[in-house]
Amino acid sequence: MALCPPDIQEQVITMVNRKYPDTSDVKTTALKSTFIADGVTCAATLYLPEGGDAQQLPAILMVGGWGSIQEALTSSFTNRFVAAGYAVMEFDYPGWGLSGGWPRQDINPWRRVKTANAALAHLKNMPQVNARHIVLWGTSFGGGHVVDLVAQHPDLQGAIIQVPMLDGLQAVRSVPLLQSIKFLGYGVADLLKPGARIHIPTVAPQGEFGSMDRDKAWNAIQLGLAAHPGKKYDNRVTARSVLTMGFYRPWTKLKQVKIPMLVIGATQDTVAPFVPEKIKHSNNPLIEVIEMDVDHFDPYFEPHFPETLRHQLEFLKKLG
Repeated sequence: MALCPPDIQEQVITMVNRKYPDTSDVKTTALKSTFIADGVTCAATLYLPEGGDAQQLPAILMVGGWGSIQEALTSSFTNRFVAAGYAVMEFDYPGWGLSGGWPRQDINPWRRVKTANAALAHLKNMPQVNARHIVLWGTSFGGGHVVDLVAQHPDLQGAIIQVPMLDGLQAVRSVPLLQSIKFLGYGVADLLKPGARIHIPTVAPQGEFGSMDRDKAWNAIQLGLAAHPGKKYDNRVTARSVLTMGFYRPWTKLKQVKIPMLVIGATQDTVAPFVPEKIKHSNNPLIEVIEMDVDHFDPYFEPHFPETLRHQLEFLKKLG
């Protein structure tokens, strides 16, 4: 029997070990709503402890990453936060998931920060939420958006960012040269072409062309979708979206953070490379950093999810 090369063996073993966390023991009430961001109607869902819609609860706003839609990879965190007594809101960005807006599947980080800001305002106005006790939670690209938002909202109680994309330029530099050239070619063609946008795969198997193919990204999205039977995922992103990455560097706002923030960094992350030296450079005593020896997607899954969650629940407990 032929043996796999060591690097492939390690990848296969890790994939076998990955398991989407089972949180079916948590009973929630889901309230669907919409809000307006940049003139677009965006979809949101507020999750409450079962029977908890008659009281004002502390709340968490979940700010998703690069190709995220509601529930995909985040539902296990959402459910555990609800079990801890929080109201938790997820939302879809314009052009993604259940939200309206055109072009579909387009990513502009600065527009997304505005959308997350509108989602925060929407959450604050919900009668089930204690607006004085709101925590922002961001993952991957959304972790960068949370840094931007926190700099604007010193009234928030705290923030958590996991595997955050804090330096887009560093992320661009980590992409192999030939793939970078291909991204540039497709992106420029999309900018110059009139009419319909040019799309590329959002997620692809490792070595194939897509905006994310490393850190077993394909395996991650397949496991995430399998945990939500019937959930549809449009695996496309406009090619011009990748051109924004190098210009988005939210780490420069870390000095402006005026509330407690937990950063969970993945030391093996090749999608959004962890930049501890830039966090340290901010010299901000309000920022707590925990490093985990994992890749970009591992914290969403067993066996690493329990540790990731434990750090976050301990942080929330300290906030009071």
